[in-house]
Amino acid sequence: MHEFERKIEVEIERNRIRINIFHGEDEQVIKLTLEEAEELAESLEKALDDYSKRKQIRID
Repeated sequence: MHEFERKIEVEIERNRIRINIFHGEDEQVIKLTLEEAEELAESLEKALDDYSKRKQIRID
């Protein structure tokens, strides 16, 4: 089994935010409008906050 390092780059284009996701030899490009990028940032922030809270809950 080969493990590949994942790398994420975020760049500003003229009217878009470009997200490049590299995994192994593959690359995925996502181009978002400013509004879409803001929605993604909000969703990611909420998910990270929720993850952090769930991690602190101890289940016996």
